[in-house]
Amino acid sequence: MPSVAAFPKHYRLLKTDEYSSVFGFRKALKSRHFLLHYRARGADEVPGARLGLVVAKRFLRRSVDRNLVRRLAREQFRLMRARLRSNDFVLRLAAKPLAIDRQALAHEIRTLLSKATSPRQ
Repeated sequence: MPSVAAFPKHYRLLKTDEYSSVFGFRKALKSRHFLLHYRARGADEVPGARLGLVVAKRFLRRSVDRNLVRRLAREQFRLMRARLRSNDFVLRLAAKPLAIDRQALAHEIRTLLSKATSPRQ
């Protein structure tokens, strides 16, 4: 049995058309550095939340920093997945962070995902 904190492939957006369908739905929540795009999953799809990440090189030149943002996002998603609606989410870095503060970025991601769980999206 997989761990509660696991992030297997069926929790991820993998294909280009999966990302395109989320971006095409045109629903997003904004924070200081991130945009959280989301799309409700259809009744014919397997229920549960899935996550895709877009961390552009133009905002974070060093791959170490881009990977850190991805790890923080995946960890927050894993911790909150049980409370999230059955949506596809794409978390996109939309602005260059002045300093890479792990706690601040994690809190910002957690806040966005919390907003996604609220009933009045």
